[in-house]
Amino acid sequence: MLTVHHLNNSRSQRILWLLEELGVPYEIRPYQRNPETLLAPRTLKGVHPLGKAPVVTDGDITVAESGAIIEYLVDTYGAGRLKPAVGTPARRQYTYWLHYAEGSLMPLLLMKLVFSRLSHPPMPVLLRPMTGMIARSVSERYLQPQLAQHFAHIETSLATSGWFAGDELTAADIQMSFPLEAAAASMQQVERYPAIRAFLTRIRDRPAYQRALEKGGEYGFALRSPD
Repeated sequence: MLTVHHLNNSRSQRILWLLEELGVPYEIRPYQRNPETLLAPRTLKGVHPLGKAPVVTDGDITVAESGAIIEYLVDTYGAGRLKPAVGTPARRQYTYWLHYAEGSLMPLLLMKLVFSRLSHPPMPVLLRPMTGMIARSVSERYLQPQLAQHFAHIETSLATSGWFAGDELTAADIQMSFPLEAAAASMQQVERYPAIRAFLTRIRDRPAYQRALEKGGEYGFALRSPD
């Protein structure tokens, strides 16, 4: 049986959604974040040395990293579904967005998260004014302009067909779902982009997405409506 090692409120939720779209039988092995540190439990290191989710085990095969997992599942179980044909413009876009999600967008979102916490515990009280000033400076001068540029790029891409690679859902849309949901849950500026809001509404209305939520448990990023 295909097993998804699933951490609550994490990237692994989109792997459940992908499997529901493909109709592939699987089981979930759940893990819970530490409520104080938000880190994954040490038991995940028994599955993969980095101890991070998602990880998929399929017989004696272990696959980590969301993009690699998505490629493995689509190639192994997709039977041509959720991936545009080789040599088409849609396929080139598919490859681009599949890598862009974690290679370009998520690092910026993680930086924003880290800097937003510099003026809060566990940072010592005496240091918070200084770290808060540094965080605001980095955010205003670098992070916000960069994120605005990226969101504008995404908005333009979605405005044509509503999907990232062609005229229908592909695994690239599933890969892009997590950073956009995370951004929408924490950043009001995402509300200024109607195509992104429409994309989030569209994916959340899909029956496979809803089934994945029911099976995966806690996933706070889907609770806040983008509209």
